[in-house]
Amino acid sequence: MGQGWSWSGFFDYLFNPYILGGAVTTLWLTLAAIAGGLVLGCALALARLSKYRWLSVPAHFYIWVFRGTPLLVQLIIIYTGLPQLGLRLSVIESALLGLILNEAAYLAEIVRGGIQGVPMGQTHAARAVGFSGAQAMRYIVMPQALRLIVPTLGNSVNGLLKTTSIASVISMEELLRRTQVLIQEKFMVLELFIVAALYYLVMTTAWDFVQRRIERHFGRAYSNTVTPAKDGPPAAVVEQR
Repeated sequence: MGQGWSWSGFFDYLFNPYILGGAVTTLWLTLAAIAGGLVLGCALALARLSKYRWLSVPAHFYIWVFRGTPLLVQLIIIYTGLPQLGLRLSVIESALLGLILNEAAYLAEIVRGGIQGVPMGQTHAARAVGFSGAQAMRYIVMPQALRLIVPTLGNSVNGLLKTTSIASVISMEELLRRTQVLIQEKFMVLELFIVAALYYLVMTTAWDFVQRRIERHFGRAYSNTVTPAKDGPPAAVVEQR
């Protein structure tokens, strides 16, 4: 059965519920990791940009460590190392924690780059017409920074869909892990790996369509940005420079 290509075996497992379940796990793992990573990444980005060294230095150190070491090593340390310190996590908890911590380091640099890509004159103009620092960031800087952040963020989601496969080393039953289990049982190496590759291709292609729609939405030209009214949300206009 494992000595040559089997079309029947390929089509039998193309829509196999066990494989489909692994693909679903890959999807929710990606969504959870990108959501958690984005929250932590935004906090790290703001800390990196802070004028206070007690915020910027630890944030820089965190990013340096998690970008400079392989995700595989990080997952193994979390899953097998933390129990030696008295903190025992399940496979799912370990996979989520590792992916979120790793992704946050990369997303922090994406967010920081987007914020720094907005000319300082925008912030100065906003402050001149009565914005607080938080209002300037929310209403002036971030809407413009999103145009720079969204394309790269979308690529991160695409990459993370495939990166989740690394969680298979700690027995996380995502798409690759379930494929490997079936290979050990059925000895259809090429057929099952191609099935897995097709699933990854379908998921990343579907995300490409979503990403293009998101980019079109945030890519609209911001010809002006609003300033806060005396009471309530922004109302006046500050011209971009």
